[in-house]
Amino acid sequence: MHKRISLALIAILAAAAIAAHAQTLNVDKANRTIEVTASASAHAMADIAILHLGYTVYGPTSKEAYAKASDTSNSIADALQKAGVPKDHIQSISQSVNETQSYENQNLTPAEKAARKYRAEQTWTVRLPAKDAAKILNLAVEAGANNSGNIDWQLTNPDALEAEAAARALAHDKQIAAAMAKGLGVTLGPLLYASNQAQQRVVYPMMAGLQMAKAANVAVKPLAINPQRISQSASIRAIFAIQ
Repeated sequence: MHKRISLALIAILAAAAIAAHAQTLNVDKANRTIEVTASASAHAMADIAILHLGYTVYGPTSKEAYAKASDTSNSIADALQKAGVPKDHIQSISQSVNETQSYENQNLTPAEKAARKYRAEQTWTVRLPAKDAAKILNLAVEAGANNSGNIDWQLTNPDALEAEAAARALAHDKQIAAAMAKGLGVTLGPLLYASNQAQQRVVYPMMAGLQMAKAANVAVKPLAINPQRISQSASIRAIFAIQ
């Protein structure tokens, strides 16, 4: 009974010290604890792709540039619809019709400058299964999305990866604490406290080959796009009782 009361008192004292923002806890006869901090990582391949699509078209007048934009915009939207992309997975980001800046046309002939006096642009993001990114990008480009290709890679359940990293870090904490306890000639007791010092999730790029057609009238295969690997790190501070 006395042992249980002592352990409870240790837990209360440890919690009070943490609440007071203590950086370390002394390990002595009055405070029989071991505090350790360890880090670990977990990895998973992205299963969600946020595909960035867009186009840029030109015209001699704003009305003609807008007309081209309308045709291109609806062509891309139709391609996405036929591919089975849900409408609520497509988000409009920007759209504009503006006079082309003079520096953009400075190396063109007068006739080319006149034909490109106005510029129309539009961009979207499309949320897809990672495995469909290359196919949908190819369909969109064929439909006129001539300013496309960036992809943000994500996980359907990022919390699961964070939990895995935290569990590994805590297991590492326990291994270190057990080794310390053995060196001190004591027995490692129960875990009294643990906190996760969350670390940034990192996306590691994977190499991707490109397959290009040699002529405009040759059917173009989708780009060889590979999902990226996502790494989540965790640093766990843990306090164990010693017996």
